[in-house]
Amino acid sequence: MQIFTLTYDLLRWLLPHSERFPKAQRFVVTKRLQDTVLDFYETIYLANAHMGRTREGHLRTADAHLNKLRSYLRLVFEWGWLTSGQYAHVSKMVTQIGQRLGGWLKQTMGLKK
Repeated sequence: MQIFTLTYDLLRWLLPHSERFPKAQRFVVTKRLQDTVLDFYETIYLANAHMGRTREGHLRTADAHLNKLRSYLRLVFEWGWLTSGQYAHVSKMVTQIGQRLGGWLKQTMGLKK
């Protein structure tokens, strides 16, 4: 599924970039951002391993992680830790992932009915 490839690409881009954030915030905001994107990745794998209501629950949790990630990215951009080009790039990646996640959730809910 393309969502796994897109998420892997996001991880490959975001984790090294976040290591350049100010050291004073490394164990606060940076860690939360990194944990959130890794939690998202793990959650979509859990969703893939299950069916029905369990899958739907994991997908909804993944959606919550993705929303948190969007908020953290907006915050680090506003603080100047990402350039506008970097923010546009990572936002596009997150949007593509969100579209795939939304489609997967709709498909899962349709199968449940």
